[in-house]
Amino acid sequence: MNATRKTTTPKKITVTTDELREMLGCGRESAVRLGESAEARVKIGRRVLWNLSKIQSYIDNMSY
Repeated sequence: MNATRKTTTPKKITVTTDELREMLGCGRESAVRLGESAEARVKIGRRVLWNLSKIQSYIDNMSY
């Protein structure tokens, strides 16, 4: 008998601006400003994505 394969959803390392906005619970302008402050912008062609690990580090360093 063949073993059952477990499929897992890979953890995202980048998100779109709308996904970032939803995750942060803020508006588009605030999400973009935070992403740019964290130097997390990734541009692939015309598409703009945001590096989640850089944003997480930036937020961790901001909080006290």
